[in-house]
Amino acid sequence: MRTGLLIAALWLLLVFTMTGAQNGRGKPRQPDGGMRRMKRKRDRLGQAGVRSGRAKLLRSRSIPNSPRVPAQPVQRNVVLLESDRDIPEQHSSDYVLPAPRNRDDHHSITTTPHQLSQEEIQRILWREEEEHLEEEERVRKREEVKKRKRKEHEERQRRIEEERRKMEQEERRRKMEEEKRKEEKEAWEREKKLREEILKEEEEEEVWLRGDVFQMPPKEDEEPEEPDLPPAPIPGPPAAAEDEVKEDEKEEEKEVAAQEGGLPPGCDLADDTLTCDNARLTYFPPLLMPHLKSLSLEGNNISSIPAAAFNGIPNLEWINLKKNKFTSAGIDQRAFQNLKMLRRLYLDGNLLEVVPADLPLSLQELKINENRLQKIHGNTFQGLASLMILELEANLLSEANVDPEAFAPLVQLSYLRLGRNLFRTMPQGLPPLLLELYLENNLIEEIPAGVFNHSKNLNVLSLRHNRLEETRIAPLAWIHHRSLESLDLSYNRLHLVPSYLPKSLVHLVLVGNRIERIPGFVFAHMDPGLEYLYLSYNKLDGEGIEPESFFGSYHSMVELCLDHNQLLSMPSGINEMTNLHFLRLNNNKIRSIPDEGICDPERSGDSMLVAVRLENNLIDPLKVSPSAFSCVRSSSGVVLKPQKTK
Repeated sequence: MRTGLLIAALWLLLVFTMTGAQNGRGKPRQPDGGMRRMKRKRDRLGQAGVRSGRAKLLRSRSIPNSPRVPAQPVQRNVVLLESDRDIPEQHSSDYVLPAPRNRDDHHSITTTPHQLSQEEIQRILWREEEEHLEEEERVRKREEVKKRKRKEHEERQRRIEEERRKMEQEERRRKMEEEKRKEEKEAWEREKKLREEILKEEEEEEVWLRGDVFQMPPKEDEEPEEPDLPPAPIPGPPAAAEDEVKEDEKEEEKEVAAQEGGLPPGCDLADDTLTCDNARLTYFPPLLMPHLKSLSLEGNNISSIPAAAFNGIPNLEWINLKKNKFTSAGIDQRAFQNLKMLRRLYLDGNLLEVVPADLPLSLQELKINENRLQKIHGNTFQGLASLMILELEANLLSEANVDPEAFAPLVQLSYLRLGRNLFRTMPQGLPPLLLELYLENNLIEEIPAGVFNHSKNLNVLSLRHNRLEETRIAPLAWIHHRSLESLDLSYNRLHLVPSYLPKSLVHLVLVGNRIERIPGFVFAHMDPGLEYLYLSYNKLDGEGIEPESFFGSYHSMVELCLDHNQLLSMPSGINEMTNLHFLRLNNNKIRSIPDEGICDPERSGDSMLVAVRLENNLIDPLKVSPSAFSCVRSSSGVVLKPQKTK
């Protein structure tokens, strides 16, 4: 039995050896090393097939130039690559070529195995490896595309989220601004309503002080405020001139200016007026708007004006440059000289040390308040013959640094403000046509004779808040003046009503001095007579008013204010004032009202007395006779309450 098996094995070995020799046909046998490499390659292919979870169908390929095989019925064989233990070791000549993966093939057809050369097998293996690498490259690219798309999606989501947050923040900010505006509006409405109520009350109480061109001080127990001077009769900013061109041409100019960048951010153009107030500008904007008539740059941070600043806007009539940072060195001397139509120039609240040079000859109004002016030269206003209004308040001017000839060229000047400076005496060389002069809040101690000799038309003079004493006013300073009607000497150092007051005086304000006495006949020389006399907040007592104190004003006096003094009784002479409308005696020490103290029972005709104020005295209202106020036109015009306690 064993002998038979051995013989059979030898026989099979011989048959296989002969078959291999016959199939080789003279080709060299491949070394064992090559067989092992091919086996490892096949093993890798087999393992890849197993890992992919499916068996790959293979088929033998006919190699070009190979000998033909006789026609035989096609035998369909399916070859599955198995793991190393399932694939028997075989010779290279018995290698069956795996069929290439083809998407169009639904099954693999295996033809009769054909013997392949080593180079052909190597080329096939390389091709398979290239296809594998290409497949990996395609997978990698697909992954990259997915990553890119995922990144783009995330970026879009991030942008959408940012936009959403911005929109939410903008919405919150808008709501906060709306609430703030609403609160401000409500506060403004409340303040407006309160002001209206206060004004209404004041009108009810103060309506009778209509003749005063100056503001009266506050009421009882309040420190008196400085009375404000009446505003100058200055018209507002120039109104829009009549259309010289068609509306469509104006609109076209506006559009061109905006397109050329001529309209800075924060500016508003309306007709021929450009407003850039509080626009945070740090430079003078270059503008090309020949039709422009009014320009306002108030409240910016501009420090210089170049020579060509107004070349594109030569027809300006009104310029407002208040509250900037202009210095004298920063304004070119040629900046204003080509503005042939300029009427008003406002430079308040800057850092100027001298008045700008070469101002237009057409200028009618110039304001340089609250600067650092330290010098007015003789030729500073040379050529400004059309100037009518000049304001130089709150600077560093005095009689020492103002040339006496400085105002000589201003032949048309009618309104001059020099308040809040350092003058110790009246400035010299005042213009001949001057109508109103304001010198409040200076250090003026005297008024010399002849100071108004060349200002015959002066009508209003304010010297409040200075250091004047009655002995430092020259007797001939203004007594013969025939135009001076309103004089304010409030808050000085006067101890009695000054003598030698202007003959033409109508309004006299002496509030807040130290006046203890009104001398007799002090108003007697006035023609047509004093009409408005304000002596509030002084030190008048029972002996301060003489029987002849008001002589000369009995038929002219309209308003008389003696409140906030120390009067013990009704002043004599009041009952003789036939034209008196309003009388203030509140906040004194008056104890009684005689029947003839205010009203003269023997006087016939209609009385002009409208209101009498006597509150905050020491009067017992129950002891006042009804006939004491018989000349008052309405009982509601008498104020007796409240009164002080004894």
